[in-house]
Amino acid sequence: MTEFEKKSLFLPTMSDILGFLKVIVERGINLAIRDAITSDPYVVIHIGQEKLKTHVIKRNCNPVWNEVLIFSIKDPNVSLNLAVYDKDTFSLDDQMGMAEIDLKPYIAALKMAKGLHNLPNSCALKRIQPSQNNCLANESSIIWENGKITQDMRIKLKNVECGELLIKLDWNETPNCKGLESEVMHGPWNPIKPQTQHTRRHH
Repeated sequence: MTEFEKKSLFLPTMSDILGFLKVIVERGINLAIRDAITSDPYVVIHIGQEKLKTHVIKRNCNPVWNEVLIFSIKDPNVSLNLAVYDKDTFSLDDQMGMAEIDLKPYIAALKMAKGLHNLPNSCALKRIQPSQNNCLANESSIIWENGKITQDMRIKLKNVECGELLIKLDWNETPNCKGLESEVMHGPWNPIKPQTQHTRRHH
């Protein structure tokens, strides 16, 4: 078996994928200094088993990436974990903060919007306030815009003296994807109640 064949055993098939999440890493604000007077930052994002990163921006603590990272989502209860690093040439890259983002409210809004049509643009499906349980720097709204559901987030980085990130979530499904219709979301908005189902057979 070739190395490619071995790796392909672990690749998800389209029928396993609920959809694709675009994470647009827009920019950093007042990121920490890790070199003499500046930093060379880049962002690493983990969702499930996938890890992607942005390019490095040299000598800038307010970098603009506007970079799109695309993840295949198989679990609707997954979280987004990100970290910012300073690129070093002759030593290990220094961390410049991290954050964990709960994606369940966003995916729950996607499921809620299934079947909704003709909503006005910029209609807020849900507003999420900063709290001790999230890394939001200010209110984040999940928005209906031109038939798409997006969420802009201003993230306050943890375990660092300063720094914020602006990111945006954008969901996409292809005809071969499993889709979100049959998935059960776990959370306070959807308490799981025992149900009995009766199946009728037609002869």
